[in-house]
Amino acid sequence: MITVEQAKRLRKAGALWVPGPGDRFVVPDREMDDDVFVVSDMTVEVHDYPGGKVIGFNGTTEWALDSIEQREVIWLPREEQLRTLLGENFVSLEATEGGFTVHTKAGSTTAADAEQAYAEALLDLLEG
Repeated sequence: MITVEQAKRLRKAGALWVPGPGDRFVVPDREMDDDVFVVSDMTVEVHDYPGGKVIGFNGTTEWALDSIEQREVIWLPREEQLRTLLGENFVSLEATEGGFTVHTKAGSTTAADAEQAYAEALLDLLEG
């Protein structure tokens, strides 16, 4: 899984999120930074309102937060989402002694975790 810091950098760099089932996110600055939530039609779902998207928490009986605006959460993209965001810049993923290396048309990035390597490659592309 990518780090919250990587996720914040991705958002700042312009990675766009259209929430869907299976997407992971955190709610920062509410003493829940370490709690990862998953969008699901059963418990957490996205509602479209004229003022923007709202993430609703359904079926959680002991939860003090009914919903939260999308802009207040940090998306933690999965491996396939990061690969999709890299698009035609992606060349390959290689298991290496140091973890995983993502090769792109612009270069290579290595991290202990494949998703973190993808995130760093995407950050290189977006921040470059």
